[in-house]
Amino acid sequence: MLIISVQEPMSLSRLFFLFLISLATPFTLVSQQQKSDTLNYISPTQLNLDSAQLYAGIDSIITQALDSNAFPGCQILLAKEGHIFYYESFGYHTYDSIQKVRNTDLYDLASITKITASTLALMKLYEEDKLELDQTLGFYFPYLAKSNKADLTIRKVLAHQSRLKNWIPYHSESQRRNGKYKRKTITADSSAAFPYRIPGSDLFLYKDFKEDRIYKMIRKSDLYDKEDYVYSGLAFYLFPELIERLSGISFEQYLKDNFYKPLGANSLCFDPLKKYSLNQIVPTEVDTFFRMNKLHGVVHDEGAAVMLGVSGNAGLFSNAYDLAKVYQMLLNGGSYGGNQYLQKQTIQEFTRCQYCEKDNRRGLGFDKPLIEYDSIKTSVAKLASPNSYGHSGYTGTLVWADPDNQLLFIFLANRVYPSRTNRKIYQLNIRPRIHDLVYGLLVEENE
Repeated sequence: MLIISVQEPMSLSRLFFLFLISLATPFTLVSQQQKSDTLNYISPTQLNLDSAQLYAGIDSIITQALDSNAFPGCQILLAKEGHIFYYESFGYHTYDSIQKVRNTDLYDLASITKITASTLALMKLYEEDKLELDQTLGFYFPYLAKSNKADLTIRKVLAHQSRLKNWIPYHSESQRRNGKYKRKTITADSSAAFPYRIPGSDLFLYKDFKEDRIYKMIRKSDLYDKEDYVYSGLAFYLFPELIERLSGISFEQYLKDNFYKPLGANSLCFDPLKKYSLNQIVPTEVDTFFRMNKLHGVVHDEGAAVMLGVSGNAGLFSNAYDLAKVYQMLLNGGSYGGNQYLQKQTIQEFTRCQYCEKDNRRGLGFDKPLIEYDSIKTSVAKLASPNSYGHSGYTGTLVWADPDNQLLFIFLANRVYPSRTNRKIYQLNIRPRIHDLVYGLLVEENE
């Protein structure tokens, strides 16, 4: 039996983590070479990592972040070879220091949705021969067939190499100069024509807003003159409808049936208030320009809000543990718990750098390490392998998977609370410093 010796005051979450370790390893230690098909808990020392340096190093970085008000609180999960060797929560839901962050609490994942929802579904459809990466938007979206986007390929769109504009502020584009909303867009009163309450607001959306406004704005938007790397979320507003057409079921149901439910990723969901109470969900921003409310349990992204919370661009919520199941499945070559979700070749195709020769680091949907490392611009460690992949989220979130080192790093925070103007998480390099610390310990272990 693993015996845990506590020689200094420890948080309840850390004690619980060590208790889980004891349950997970009642008889023998797990060696570094024994890869697990499903996530389990072990001690860092079982991977020959210096546990004291790991905990002290992360504690120091997060203490600086919290003292500097980079964010009110966060969750951090680290796993190697399928073994979770670190899973801690820090701080509070908000700066009032009333409710502590727990490992089970949900965060708004923001753009991590792009790879955990849209891209994941497209990977499955690609395997089923229902999607061709080098086919055009005009082929898959008839309403784009006569637009300037007709010849843009799915591959270039997913790699952000397509000349698409980076974003469209749908809510403000629906306003007149005097601030009032245009006809058949948004109103303060519900009716048969305006039946949908915009999440987190007292505003109501026109019944055909998605088709008449969002799709139309995307169709009419200009393209950049030069085909360079420009991060764009526009196509991710279109992908849910494509996924529904190709699969025959709703976007949300397709993800649940093929990934989230069989993985046991129960907290991974859109519109979390259907299942969870407010005290289980960490607030994001106090919106002072559109919804004029504290955004709590509703999607933060304005574009996803006018998609009523279910979008390919943003909208997913999760705790770190359930999110980790998706990325451990990818690190496992598409398998998890004895089930095969995706083929290894599919994962390799989507996560490889598509246009490195054009100075574009991106995979298909997935972000990749910078082609030339820059400690100011990166969100990940310098030692993250070129084959690693993941995505960051505007709210302060990050998921990063390294198949070469079999290392998974998940960081969830609400750096936009109470305002998105707070950029201290970037200025202090919080996420890459934690990532660097872990890689450094791994290097020491291998020496």
